[in-house]
Amino acid sequence: MLAPTVDQVADDFEGRAKVVKLNVDDNAETSARYNIRGIPTLLLFKGGEVRDQIVGATSKDHIARLIEAQL
Repeated sequence: MLAPTVDQVADDFEGRAKVVKLNVDDNAETSARYNIRGIPTLLLFKGGEVRDQIVGATSKDHIARLIEAQL
C-alpha cells in the first residue's frame, strides 16, 4: 500500500537521499535488529543511526518533511 508513495519519495530525493525497500519476511535478522513489529515501518537513517521512525501508512508530505529535516 505504501510502496508507490515510497517510490515517489525516492524519485523526489534522487541524488540527495538514498531510499531503499526491504522485505521483512525475507530479512528476519534485519527486522529483529531494528525491532520492527508492524508493517509498513519506515526508518530514517543518518550516519548509520536511526534518526526517525514511522509505523503505519503515512503521506508523501510527512515522509518528505522527515527527510528534509535530516538533510
